[in-house]
Formats: sequence, structure tokens, C-alpha cells
Amino acid sequence: MYSEKWILPALLLLCLVGRAQQDTVFLRQVDISDVSLKRYGSTQKAISISDSVYTSNRTSLGGLIQFNSPVYIRENGIGGVSSASFRGTTAQQTAVIWNGININSQFNGQFDFNSYYTSDAGQITVRPGGGSVLFGSSAIGGSIHLNTTLDFYRHLDNRVSLSYGSFDTGRFAYNINASDGKFSVNASVSHNRSENDYPFPDSDRNNLNGAFFNTGISAAAGYRINHKNIIRLYSQYSSGERHFSLISPSETPTKYQDRNSRNLLEWIYGNENFNSRARVAYLEEQYRYFETLNDENPSFGLAKTVIGKYDAALKIRSNMFVNALVEYASIRGSGTDVRQTNRNIGSGTLVFRHIPGKFLYELGIRQELSDDYSSPVLFSAGGKYQITSNYSLRFNGSRNYRIPSFNDLYWADGGNPDLKPESSYQAEIGQDFQWKNLSAGLTVFYMDISDMIQWLPGTTAAWRPVNVNEVESFGLEFSGKHSFESGSHKLVSAVLYSYTNSQNAETEKQLIYVPKHKATAALDYTYDRFGVGLQGLFTGSVPTRSDNNPRYDLDGYFVGNGLVSYRFGKQKSIVVEAQVRNVFDQEYQTMINRPYPGRHYTFSLTLML
Repeated sequence: MYSEKWILPALLLLCLVGRAQQDTVFLRQVDISDVSLKRYGSTQKAISISDSVYTSNRTSLGGLIQFNSPVYIRENGIGGVSSASFRGTTAQQTAVIWNGININSQFNGQFDFNSYYTSDAGQITVRPGGGSVLFGSSAIGGSIHLNTTLDFYRHLDNRVSLSYGSFDTGRFAYNINASDGKFSVNASVSHNRSENDYPFPDSDRNNLNGAFFNTGISAAAGYRINHKNIIRLYSQYSSGERHFSLISPSETPTKYQDRNSRNLLEWIYGNENFNSRARVAYLEEQYRYFETLNDENPSFGLAKTVIGKYDAALKIRSNMFVNALVEYASIRGSGTDVRQTNRNIGSGTLVFRHIPGKFLYELGIRQELSDDYSSPVLFSAGGKYQITSNYSLRFNGSRNYRIPSFNDLYWADGGNPDLKPESSYQAEIGQDFQWKNLSAGLTVFYMDISDMIQWLPGTTAAWRPVNVNEVESFGLEFSGKHSFESGSHKLVSAVLYSYTNSQNAETEKQLIYVPKHKATAALDYTYDRFGVGLQGLFTGSVPTRSDNNPRYDLDGYFVGNGLVSYRFGKQKSIVVEAQVRNVFDQEYQTMINRPYPGRHYTFSLTLML
């Protein structure tokens, strides 16, 4: 089943090149395409997951975010469909942004975190809170940003990773990052596969029909024409197949194949007082669902998206900036269960930023026009006051929205073309503290969502989406981090806690699959060549029924992971690691009837050349 899937990684392994000496004459310049995240992120808390975390943890993107942010990840077991929820919202109300482009599925409105590979991302940022003014539809609960970095300083770095673990799980990844100061490239390839036949804890059953494999290729290149102009190209391709695990051994085995390609070309111009970015993107999303493993007529879906964006930023004074953004998207979708349809969306955004002394404030407004729905005027306003050099207060309020997906509007057996976009108002206030190597932050939030789209039984047996629910969500998020360094000893600790009360305003019941309590903790210790990492995740009970009947709740759980590593060679360029996941052999699940494995292991080898 898998032998031919290793051919491409094996060939690329033969193409490794040596490491060139680094020229220190040029200053290091790192840039990303998601410029709105950098310019207008001061009034909302953003969590940056460092590359050292995800390169040393052989895990999925969903698992990485689950253990390093307040986001709740719901997954149909290892390798299954994986989706995210911010602050008590749904997976469709979470925007995933790839280099400034929204890549949520056009069909179901979600993003599957098991279809993306951590080796393809140079920078991962989690941004809780509304962001539709900057990032468009779906950014109601928050947004997750996946950016590829390009470094314009002289260097040549190669990284090769091989790992193997429990349940016949193997992984290969290769990355090259190079620049001569004028031209820069960042490319990677990865392949994952697993029989995924783990035994269920406290049961005599195994995970049946759970095998999966996937391959991802990512490449980015930039050329600095002169000190005012840069051209950059980003491209990403992924292909995968997963068998859907059986709830009962008597079920018929099924499988799912997906293929995604993303391409982005941008031209950047800038001087002291003005800069602009012109971008063109082409995205393609394709899936096939097999009702039996040998189904010769699988159902399918295909969506093609063309996007044009222009962003102009003007510095009015040294402390005053204004941004104008225009965007147009043309989407074509078709499939077995969705009639062929076209969607055209245009938008205009204006953002203002002013820093009069210790106080900073930002204002934004956005209007969209579409041929198949009516969009409200969106706005945002936020401020930050630096009370002392160690302590600051921030606040933010906004109106956000989500457009109905193709499935919502055009599903053959129940789509509703009269749906309105979901709309929300949100407000948050936070405080941040930093003193030497200690930092902490606390955010309190409130959100009101109207016209929530929900699929309900119709007059026939078919279900149909309607705008019914109003949801109120409030809670808090706390984060803390401390680092200590003495000689060759380095110790870093971090904690996160979130409380979320997200209720249907009519029934006053907690939304399904929204835990009220979630906490994470991590401890990393390094001494010269030796390293140890510990991480823990606590999740409170999770309701799975709209009436919140505790009989059907998922039990709360605590999961711990451990890692030991050692670096060899004069340059410490060979890293050997051993991981133990679910150290305490905890029985748990994030989706009903989809248990995770008990204690399991991964061993890996990384070469940095």
C-alpha cells in the first residue's frame, strides 16, 4: 500500500547540498507575506509558536496547536479529520490564513489540520478574537496564521528528519533555506504514513481501518530587485489518503482522498513613507469520498479560487499610518453533492493607526460585495496603553462575520440559498506584564453571535441549514512564561489556561464540543548537548448533546508527553530524539466514539547541514 509513496522522499534525500559559510556583512532581514498580522496586532494577544517547538515535536499541526494555545482541537482520532474552535465558536468560525490568504474549505467552511504539515510552515501564529476586518470571513472566534519566511542574508541551511514510531508510523521531512543576499529560497518536502492500528485503552478492540498517508511539497522564492522592489512566489501542494476508522467492526470500511494546491505571487514596493503589495493567488481544493475501499464511482468535489489583492500603506507622520486594501475573489465549485456554482466577492478595507506617546490606537472598517449574499459593514477599534515599561493595558472591539459555505447554500439534498452570513460583536480587555525573563498576560472577552447557521431536520427526512441560533460567549485566557539561563543550563517553562462559557442564548445550554476549562503546561531543559521536554494538557468535560445531558459528556482528562534529545558532532548538527506520548496511558477522546491511543513512542533522527 505504501511502498511507492516513499519514492519521492528518497530521491530528494539524494539531492542534499553542503552548507556554505555565512556572510556577516549583510544584516539579517526576515519577512512574511501576512503583513496585516505584523502591522495591526498590538491590541489583541497573539501567540507565536516558535520553530524550535514544532521542529522538535513530531506531531500534527492540530496536536501542536492543542498543546501550545487556548484553542480546542477536535479530532476523529489520530490522523482523522481535525478542526479548531476559539472561545466557544465553531470550526467554521476559525479562519486559517496561509501567507495572508484564507484557505478554509469552500465546501464545508472548515480547515482540516491533518492536511497540513508543520515542516511546511516557517512561522505559526495563533490570534484569538475577532479579525474579519483584516482577514475576512470566518475570523469570528480567531485566526491561525501559517507563514513561510524568506531570509535575505547570506546562508545555506539543510535539514533532514526521519522518524519511526508505534503503529508502524513513519515520517520523512527535508527543508532547504538559502540566500545570497539578493535571492532567497525556502523549500520543503514531507511524507507521513501510518497503519494507525492502535489498541484502544481499557478495551480488547483496535482502531480498525485507520491507515493514512500524505505528502506535502512547499516552495517559496524571493528576489530583491533593488532596495525598493521585491518579487516573491509561494507554492504549496499536498496529497493524502486516509481510511475512516470504524466505530463498529460491522461497519463498511470507507476512505477519503484530498488534494490541495496553493500558489501566490506578490510584488512589494516600498520607500520611507509609502509601501505597497500587489498579490495574485490561485487555490485548488479537491476531494474524493469512497463508500467502499474499492468504490469505482466515488463522490467528489472541486473548487478553484482566483484572488487579487492590493495593499497600500502610507506613513502620514512618524507616528501615524493609514492602510487601504482592496480584494477580489472568484470561486468556482462543483461536485457530486453540490451543484456547479460561481461566487464572486469584492471587498475594500481602510485601517488607521496612531501612536501619540504611550497610547496606541487602531481603527478599521471593511465592506464586502458578493453576488450571492448580503454582507454587513464590519468595523474594529482597539487601543493599548503602556503604563510602565513593564506593564500595559489593551482593549479591542469589533464586528465580524462568516459567509455560508457551498455546502450550506448548494448541497443537493438540503442547501439553503437564502441563508444570511453569521454576524458577531466581540469585545475584550487585557493586560500584559514583562519583567526580565518573566512574562504574563490576562484577557477577558465577550462575544455575541447572531444568525448562527445550524443544520436541522426539515419537512422531509433531509436536513437543511437555517439561521436560528444566537450565542453568547464569555471567558478569560491567561498565559505565563519564564526562562532561566546559567552557563550551559537553560530552563524554559510556560503555562496557559482558558475558561469559556459559550451558551445558546435561548436554551442557556453550553454549545457542544466546547470545554469550559482547558490548561497546558510545558517545561524545557537543555544542558550543552542534552535536552529534556515535558508537556501536559488538561481538558475539562465536554458536552456532546445540545441538552447538556451529562450522561453523554466526554470525560475530562490530563495527558502528558515527554521528550529526550541529544546532539552529536562538533557543530551539534546531528540530533537524536525519543518521545513518549500519553505517558500516563490515559483513556481520552475529543470526539465521541473516537478514542486516542494509550502510551506510544516515536524515535527520530535530524541532520542539520
